[in-house]
Amino acid sequence: MHIRCIAIDDEPLALELLKGYIQHFPALKLLQTFDDAISATEYLRNNAIDLLFIDINMPDITGIDLVRSLKQKPMLVFTTAHKKFAVEGFDLEALDYLLKPIQFERFAKTVNKAMSYFQNSRAAKTEAKQSLFVRAEYQLVKIDLDEIEYIESVDDYLKIYLTGNRPVMTLMTIKAVLQKLPSTQFKRIHRSYVVPLSKIRSVVNRKVRLTEVELPVSDSYADFINEWKSK
Repeated sequence: MHIRCIAIDDEPLALELLKGYIQHFPALKLLQTFDDAISATEYLRNNAIDLLFIDINMPDITGIDLVRSLKQKPMLVFTTAHKKFAVEGFDLEALDYLLKPIQFERFAKTVNKAMSYFQNSRAAKTEAKQSLFVRAEYQLVKIDLDEIEYIESVDDYLKIYLTGNRPVMTLMTIKAVLQKLPSTQFKRIHRSYVVPLSKIRSVVNRKVRLTEVELPVSDSYADFINEWKSK
């Protein structure tokens, strides 16, 4: 696990201190350091990072304004010599707030917090990729992707057939559900059907044989047959 980070501070000594501290943690991968906010802003527009150490009180652009300008915000750790900025920092959902001069023990606590948050976020994303969440019967229902046998469009609803359970009905279009499903695992074969590739047993004469049912492949999605056979 590597947490990609950069550090921004207009004070050279403070920047060197951060750089030295970061080198003590193998999980942190320091991509760049910046002593001016304008160069850092340009870098952030073109590069993805996971963690940002940023001074608040800088001459060109304040750290607060820089963070507010970002479309995608990484984990934030504000550094400053002024306690008065703490409230603004936490309003931007900062992970932590380090008061200068920064002590190593305090910095280590911040890094541990960042590592924990990063791991939990990755676990949540992995779970989201393995599950589908839909609204059914006035509640949010979690469906494991490997339990989906196939999906059928019925008027304005979708009927999601599951292994060993009754189907789930949800008010959704096929187009909408396909945006939520991984395209490498699910394919549309008909205006009314989406199938998981892992459940296909055979494809013969424009018919897809699944575990328990056989579904038609329409002319509009006939290319699916060649794609499946080429795998």
